[in-house]
Amino acid sequence: MAASGRPPAAAPRSRAGLLERRNVLVGILFGCGIIAFIDEAVFHQLLHWHHFYDRSTPDAGLVSDGLFHAFSWFATVASLFLFADLRRRNALDTRRWVGGTLVGIGAFQLYDGLMHHKILDLHQIRYGVDLLPYDLLWNGAAAAFLLAGLLALRTAGRAGRRGDAADRG
Repeated sequence: MAASGRPPAAAPRSRAGLLERRNVLVGILFGCGIIAFIDEAVFHQLLHWHHFYDRSTPDAGLVSDGLFHAFSWFATVASLFLFADLRRRNALDTRRWVGGTLVGIGAFQLYDGLMHHKILDLHQIRYGVDLLPYDLLWNGAAAAFLLAGLLALRTAGRAGRRGDAADRG
């Protein structure tokens, strides 16, 4: 405890640490936005396999697709503004950003495949077919993106620590 009787203030986070996290978070937002955009454009619009919400009328499905499309577009555009800000600050770490992007893609797709397809039963990938191959491919691809992103972030962390040690030495 400090002399004033209050606990000591938490040490301020380093600017470098905040920027590292920001690179990852901007990448995650971009990954979520871009995979949602691809999902909506390919599976909802081009292939007509499903709507975001298939448990009501076709009109409700179209409205849900519109809201889903708005989310994906907003997330993608917002992440690009944040990406540009990182570039402007000369703080872009492409390894962390790519790792975050892959994590965002995998996490969003896994959330969609497990939560939307299975737990909430909002929609399936496709109707009138054996779902197992589709589910395995969908969730397997999601897990592969997620693992690739985590691996990229791990190697970015190691590269950063080696760079910090080289700067001190």
